[in-house]
Amino acid sequence: MLYRVIDATELPALVSAFMESYEVVAPVKSDQGYSFEAIASPDDVELAYETTIASPKKYFLPPVETLMTFDVADNSVTEFAAEITPRVIFGVHACDINAINRLDLVFKDGRYPDPYYVARRNATLIVGISCMPTATCFCHLWDADEARFGYDLFLQDLGDKYLVSISSVEAANILEAACNPRVATDEDRFEFRQATRRRQESFNGSIPDITDVAMLMDAFHKDPYWDELGGRCLSCTACSAVCPTCFCFDIQDTFDPDGKTGRRERVWDACTAPQFAEVAGGHNFRDDGRTRVRHRMYHKLNGFLANHDRMLCVGCGRCVKACKANINPIEVLEFFERKGAEDAQ
Repeated sequence: MLYRVIDATELPALVSAFMESYEVVAPVKSDQGYSFEAIASPDDVELAYETTIASPKKYFLPPVETLMTFDVADNSVTEFAAEITPRVIFGVHACDINAINRLDLVFKDGRYPDPYYVARRNATLIVGISCMPTATCFCHLWDADEARFGYDLFLQDLGDKYLVSISSVEAANILEAACNPRVATDEDRFEFRQATRRRQESFNGSIPDITDVAMLMDAFHKDPYWDELGGRCLSCTACSAVCPTCFCFDIQDTFDPDGKTGRRERVWDACTAPQFAEVAGGHNFRDDGRTRVRHRMYHKLNGFLANHDRMLCVGCGRCVKACKANINPIEVLEFFERKGAEDAQ
């Protein structure tokens, strides 16, 4: 890994340099909070942001995506070739970079790579930015508070300058052309350690740090707690809508008004939706809130880990804010903490 230092005043020039060849997506301020949107000027970028309402996932896995078009009159099918836009996603927090890395495991690095996802991923550069945790962040519990790979540049804010971690030649060339990067000094490295320590000490200490979470998910799989938690679920699917790692989808055929032509689309789906596990004949394998909520938490905290050696949850805290019924992984950790206290008595 190559490290350089740039002055904070050089950042607009770096954004402008990316805009010459790429669509630049970055966090911008809106009435409801912050969101990743295509920008028209470096002035639009808000890097000192709290967690965005939704993650950058939509730029790799769109909410609705056409896979093919068809004509029933002549029984023909035409593969749909989406226009892939060269893009830079600028100002991505470490938890979201780790979330993208987990999506890569499913759609890019698996046995059957998804060509739609891979095309977008390969056309995208990622520039990360350091952050300070909010009260609902728990990325440090899942080792997702640092991005060790999955980015092209990563900027550590040191006040009047940035320590830049460089991991791609393409991004390095743009950085070199737009800024005056210099070799990090001992003072720069000391400031980096200080900034890292401040971040680590800023996490909400009231969120339980539970070990062996995956094992506990198995041990308490049939606990009455899931009845109580699932009973609160409104099946609104807000949790999966904002989650940076949810990747379930449905395939739907949509007809045009003439009833003769149409398209096959991939659309986001959610395992907390009542119809998610319903099959032909009407049987529903998870027909109540208890089984649906438990399944979602199990996949996040155990199932994915068993296959990929890492939690699917990255602790970004979006679901904590989105769920009006207060159903989230922090609740599960607090349940395990209570169980541990009961066993200790």
